[in-house]
Amino acid sequence: MSDFMDRAKDFADQHDKQVDQGIEKAGEQADRRTGGKYDQQIDKGVDMAQRRTGEGDTGNR
Repeated sequence: MSDFMDRAKDFADQHDKQVDQGIEKAGEQADRRTGGKYDQQIDKGVDMAQRRTGEGDTGNR
């Protein structure tokens, strides 16, 4: 499992912009499915996830 996690981290480091875009889209989908009820919590989770991948947040949320 450790090898998988290392490869996933390497991928995220090399493709930060694409990973951040995917996280952003997932957050938008969650907002739609919850009717915006948890918008602030979802935004916070998206921001935290983006900061933990690659070089950091490339999104402008």
